[in-house]
This record gives sequence, structure tokens and C-alpha cells, in this order.
Amino acid sequence: MYKTLLTVGLLSAGLLLAAPANASLELAKKNNCLACHSVDHKVVGPAFKDVAAKYKGQNVQAKLEEKVRKGGSGSFGPVPMSPNPQVPDAELKQLVKWVLSQ
Repeated sequence: MYKTLLTVGLLSAGLLLAAPANASLELAKKNNCLACHSVDHKVVGPAFKDVAAKYKGQNVQAKLEEKVRKGGSGSFGPVPMSPNPQVPDAELKQLVKWVLSQ
């Protein structure tokens, strides 16, 4: 009985921890981020894991939110990132936090 409860508890915790990651991937899909980016490989723009590696340990949340909102170039090569003013602020914050967590 104890083993079953423990197993159910661990599975539930795992699902709760996976939910934000899936929700953020869904936000990336919803906001068309995956047209130019991927989680683990370069497309037009850098992979999200490469963005996270570049900025690891740095306080860049606000800087990257602004870059996503206004667009920019030069950080990962000559291809510019298009501005994304249509992404709601709350979703933008969640997306950048998720990208940095990769």
C-alpha cells in the first residue's frame, strides 16, 4: 500500500513539474517562435538551449524580453530577429524564463 501511494505521489509530482515546460512549449508554438527556433537545434535563429547556455548565470530576463519584443541582431550572427510586439507581456515573461531554463 505504501509503495503504491509513494509511486502515485511521485508520478503526480512529475506531472506537475512537467506541466510548466509543456505549457511554455505550447506558448512557443502559439506565438510562432518555432518558425525560427527549436529547443535543441539551430533553425533560422539559435536553439533555445544555445540561448540558455550563452546567458547562463547572467541576469538577462528583461534584456531578452525587450529583444523578443523589439527584435534585434548580432547576438547569434547576422540574421536579424523579427520584432514580436503581439506577444502579451505575461506570455513573453514566461517564454523567456522557459528559454533560459533549457
